[in-house]
Amino acid sequence: MTEPTHRGRAGIAVGPTGPTGPVEPVEAVDAVDGVDAVDAVDGVDAVDAVTVGTRAGAPREDTGAPPPSPEAAAAAAIVTSGLTKRFRGGQVAVDGVGLAVPRGSVFGFLGPNGSGKTTTIRMLLGLVAPTSGTWSLLGTPMPAGLARALPRVGAVVEGPAFYPYLSGEANLRRFDAADPAADARTARARIGAALERVGLTAAAGKRYRTYSLGMRQRLAIAAALLVPRELLVLDEPTNGLDPQGTREVRTLIRRIAEDGTTVFVSSHLLSEVEQMCTHVGVMRTGRLVAQGPIAALRASGEEPRLRVETPDADAAAAVLAGAGLGDVRAADGEVTAVIGTRAPEEICALLVGEGVAVRGFAVVRPTLEEIFVGLTGEGFDVGA
Repeated sequence: MTEPTHRGRAGIAVGPTGPTGPVEPVEAVDAVDGVDAVDAVDGVDAVDAVTVGTRAGAPREDTGAPPPSPEAAAAAAIVTSGLTKRFRGGQVAVDGVGLAVPRGSVFGFLGPNGSGKTTTIRMLLGLVAPTSGTWSLLGTPMPAGLARALPRVGAVVEGPAFYPYLSGEANLRRFDAADPAADARTARARIGAALERVGLTAAAGKRYRTYSLGMRQRLAIAAALLVPRELLVLDEPTNGLDPQGTREVRTLIRRIAEDGTTVFVSSHLLSEVEQMCTHVGVMRTGRLVAQGPIAALRASGEEPRLRVETPDADAAAAVLAGAGLGDVRAADGEVTAVIGTRAPEEICALLVGEGVAVRGFAVVRPTLEEIFVGLTGEGFDVGA
C-alpha cells in the first residue's frame, strides 16, 4: 500500500518516511549548530560564468568563504556557502557545497545516485540540519528565516506518495487543508487550477491507485503549486518514468518556468538536464565540481573540430594545414582539425577546389557528457 504524502513544511511534499496515516508536521528548525545567519553568498553576481570546483578525489582546502553582499543574495533563488553534512560515524554526505541558483532559471542539480543531491535538498528546506555552512532561500537567511521563506517554496522530495483509495482531487484537498498559509475559502478554485495546470483535470475524480507513474508525479507537482510559489524544488521528478511520462513532466517543468517560477530539479540523467535546464550544477561524491549556464559549460569544453570524411585523407590534411587550421589529424578515411574562426563553408569549398573528394563534412562540438567526464573523471547516465 502506498503511504500518504505528508508535510514537514508548508508547500513541501515529503516522500514516505513515517508510518502510514497522518503525520504531525515537523517542527521548524530555529538554530543549526555551527551555522551563523547569512545575508547572501559570494559569487552570486557572477552566475553567468562557469564555476569549477574541486575535482572529485582531489585534496580539498578550507576556503572559509565569507558571506556575500545582500544584493547578491537578492539576485538568487538559492545560495549556499560551505554547506556540509557529516553523519554520525564520520561519513561526509555533502562537502562544502557553494551553490548559486539564479532567479527565473531551471537549475539542474546533476549527479549519480549517492552523490549528495537529496541530502543537499533536505538541508536547503530545513528538513535536515547541516553540520556547517550558510545558506539562504529567496534572499532570506536560513534557518532563521524558514517561516518567512518556505511558504514561497514548493517541493517534492523523494517522490510522490498519496492515499491510494482517495481521488487525486481529494488528496489535494487534504494537502491544502494541512497548509496553515492556505485560504480555505479559495481551496476549490486553487485545486482546480492546479489540476488544470498539470493536465489532470479529466482524471481528478479517479482514485490515486489507478494513476500511472507520470500522473502521480504530476499530482505531486500540483500539490506543491496549490498556492503561488517563487521556487519549486523537485527531487528526481522523472525517476522511474516511461518515455511518455518523462516527456509529460519535462513539458510541465518548462511551462512552470515560463510563468516565472525558479525550478531547482535534481537528476542523475544527463539527457534530462540537458533538455530541461538553463543552468546546471554537477555533484560528485558530495562535492560541487562545476556550475553555471549550460551554454557556458558547453563553451568551456574543447574547441569545435572540423571532421571531413574522404578517401583522400593525406591530401585533405595538407589542405587543412595549409589553410591554417590547427591540430590536424588524419586516420581511416577521416581528417579532423580545430576550425577556429574559419567559416565551415569556406573550408569545404577550399577542399573541393583542391580536388579533394568530400564524402562527409561536419563541425563537431564536445557533448555535455564529454565535458562532465572531463570535470569529474567519470560519466553520467545519459538516458532513462
